[in-house]
Amino acid sequence: MTPRDWVDEQLRRRGIDDPRVLAAMSRVPRELFVPDQARAHAYDDAALAIGYDQTISQPYVVACTCQALALTGDERVLDVGTGSGYQAALLAELASTVISIERVPELAARAREALTAAGYSDVEVLVGDGSVGVPERAPFAAIAVGAAARRPPPSLLAQLEVGGRLVVPVGRFGMQRLMLFERTIEGFVVRRLADVRFVPLLGAEGVR
Repeated sequence: MTPRDWVDEQLRRRGIDDPRVLAAMSRVPRELFVPDQARAHAYDDAALAIGYDQTISQPYVVACTCQALALTGDERVLDVGTGSGYQAALLAELASTVISIERVPELAARAREALTAAGYSDVEVLVGDGSVGVPERAPFAAIAVGAAARRPPPSLLAQLEVGGRLVVPVGRFGMQRLMLFERTIEGFVVRRLADVRFVPLLGAEGVR
């Protein structure tokens, strides 16, 4: 399957229409971000296990997240839950600066290697509790969270600049919604994006 084939089949036909997002999805080599034994399934419309009870999200969900962030190219973005590094690579295609944070040191190290191999060595991968963000580097124009919380972490909301957007899965396991929170002067505008299933967000402001 060519990049255009899978992008058309899995994304464009399901409502992903931002040309920058579609182009980024075509460019990033997803096979570099999955375990060797799963490379034959790299472009399946499914989440894949990457070890340590974590997954690389299905392409449609990642594209939905990127489209909702509405990036134009000059933003500073926080990626919470680096995992494989795939979402961080896509964000690097769409924004000027990407900081990614992962709680599992082994996954962070593996993600750095994959990002470098794919040509995204400028992505900064930190090890730490992503549920509380990276306050010393705030504010951010956009924050993407790759694990589910019972409510949007207050620290992440606080680290958004005015006009900034947070996309986070909210809910319990098996009953989650991908939600967009946009910060305005008056507060937050909230929009539901899709029904999803993510691993839990662990940490001080996560599920435990």
